[in-house]
Amino acid sequence: MPGLLGKKIGMTSVFSAEGKNVPCTVIELGPCVVTQIKSVEKDGYNAVQLGFEEAKEKNTTAPLMGHFKKAGVTPKRHLAEFTGFEQELNLGDTLTVDLFADSAFVDVIATSKGRGFQGVVKRHGFGGVGQTTHGQDDRLRKPGSIGACSYPAKVFKGMRMGGQMGCNRVTTHNLQVLKVIPEHNLLLIKGSVPGFKGSIVSVIK
Repeated sequence: MPGLLGKKIGMTSVFSAEGKNVPCTVIELGPCVVTQIKSVEKDGYNAVQLGFEEAKEKNTTAPLMGHFKKAGVTPKRHLAEFTGFEQELNLGDTLTVDLFADSAFVDVIATSKGRGFQGVVKRHGFGGVGQTTHGQDDRLRKPGSIGACSYPAKVFKGMRMGGQMGCNRVTTHNLQVLKVIPEHNLLLIKGSVPGFKGSIVSVIK
């Protein structure tokens, strides 16, 4: 599906036509530059590669510099592929937030916030022991038994336990577009989207 790369600015709230205060996320969407056009004959599939945010030449590898020079564009910090564009695109073309001027709903793909190592209560929603009797006064947030002692004498794969939480690729579907501000390349989406302030997001029609 067609889309653009952007940056999550933060959250705010706007008033709807009915006077209701609606929370929303502000995304700086584009401008994105076409850096490569892939075809079935050459690459095996159709796609358009877009670049977002300027990068310094000294921080760009030699292979990527050759890639950008072939496309006739300046080095970009982030690259992503999208499909299904209605208009015909050429190398060096610029796409802006105007792409979503007629969109009512979008999907947002981003990396969620990293939470570090977390226990089962926060990671999986365990309720904890709930009582302090029978010697459980110091194990209120522990997982409890994770397997039998005699048979089978092992812990099954997939057992919900403590571990790394967050920092995953997350897709949020059908988010309502509240407003498009083309003069500032801003897109206002109802509710929250994955990621921290300043993180890179992909918005798909």
